Amino acid sequence: MHYIDIAIFVIYMIAMLGVGFFFLKKNKTADDYYVGGRSMGSWHVGLSVVATDVGGGFSIGLGGLGFTIGISGSWMLFTGLIGAWLAAVLLIPKVSELSKTKNLLTFPQIFAHFYNPKVALLAGVISAIGYLGFTSSQILAGAKLASASFVGLNLNSALLIMGVIAICYTVLGGMKAVIYTDTIQWIILMSGLIFIGIPMGYYAVGGYETIKSTLAPEFLQFNNISWQTFVNWGITIIPIWFVGMTLYQRIYACKDEKTAKKAWFIAGLFEWPIMALMGVMLGLFGRVAAEQGMFASLGFGEVASMDAELGLPLLLRSILPVGLMGLMMSAYFSAIMSTADSCLMAASGNLLTDVFGKWLHIGKSDNQVVRISQGLTLIVGVLALILAMYMTDVLELMLYSYAFMVSGLFVPLLAALFWKNTRPEAAFWAMLIGGGTTLVLILFKVSLPFGLDANIYGITASLLTFIIVNKFTKDRN
Repeated sequence: MHYIDIAIFVIYMIAMLGVGFFFLKKNKTADDYYVGGRSMGSWHVGLSVVATDVGGGFSIGLGGLGFTIGISGSWMLFTGLIGAWLAAVLLIPKVSELSKTKNLLTFPQIFAHFYNPKVALLAGVISAIGYLGFTSSQILAGAKLASASFVGLNLNSALLIMGVIAICYTVLGGMKAVIYTDTIQWIILMSGLIFIGIPMGYYAVGGYETIKSTLAPEFLQFNNISWQTFVNWGITIIPIWFVGMTLYQRIYACKDEKTAKKAWFIAGLFEWPIMALMGVMLGLFGRVAAEQGMFASLGFGEVASMDAELGLPLLLRSILPVGLMGLMMSAYFSAIMSTADSCLMAASGNLLTDVFGKWLHIGKSDNQVVRISQGLTLIVGVLALILAMYMTDVLELMLYSYAFMVSGLFVPLLAALFWKNTRPEAAFWAMLIGGGTTLVLILFKVSLPFGLDANIYGITASLLTFIIVNKFTKDRN
């Protein structure tokens, strides 16, 4: 990478750290740090939501899907559109008003309200573990992008650089820094993709006729996935809109219900078709370039042995001229950090309020609570960085993290919101059995019927457990 590109990239990173320092003195209470003072507008929040959900992990992951199966990979984020709009209609009306009357900061506090503190504690642990893994996936995405873009930079060094930058400005700035930088970062990414990445990638690989003659026909078709794949994506991604801590923080940050609903509708449209198609198209261009031997000089001559998630960054490295390379790298790192910072905030919020709240809040001033929050964010960030060093696949790590949270939390949440006379014991055991089932199936790589995801079986186990335990405890009482 040319020194001009490096200079652009470094200036951008310093600017992001500057935003963190700017908000450092503005955070006076835990409300300021975690939910932005509950005064944010719909466009800031909507762009922050989609930046967090799609972010760099899905951007790199979508590129990998485009490289592997073509434009059919875009259906992954169609499930995000469904999830966002369902949450706007079903979830936000129930949660928004409750957040104001109960002064909620985190998602598991919903469980404390409807069930009891013991259930909220378990929900906090599950959510914190899930977001720890999700933060790791974002740091890994940034490291893959950096190591493929900067000559001589290995993956571990890239992990340290990305991790330190993302952790530092999140620790300093809190939720307002996260939401405002998300807006800036998303505009940068969208502009970079629309005006730089896609047109230059399309031109560099030779246009439509060359793409068509280079790739198998199914790469340009929307039916190049099995029904099992679509179901697996849907059952993992749609429910996360109901149990994602980062999303609840943004509902709480909105000034009212109408603002939150509008933000969610905005986010859904940006997820699909806009970001979905742009992400897979760049991955598809990367596959064409690889087939043409464009990456051979970079040490990636064999397409079959390539890491599919490197196709997109290698394409950008190969085609972009001096100056534009720095801008495009800044755009992608923007997306990555916009998700990493939100996940860090979610995990530390769970620990502060839901797991260790009883001990960390007692006798502490607002200023001390903010400092404790920053310390927890730092600890979670370091653990996420360590985990990222042991993983290799961004999309896999993201979906595993999603699956663990969804299978444990989705059924008890729906029951709390829409089912009368639910028992805390049913929620507790449904979380434990659901999340545990998915975790065991994933870790032991169990071969499952019909090619369906472990998450489906975890949710099923959670539902059955909830029904049985709820009936048993009601009859007993």
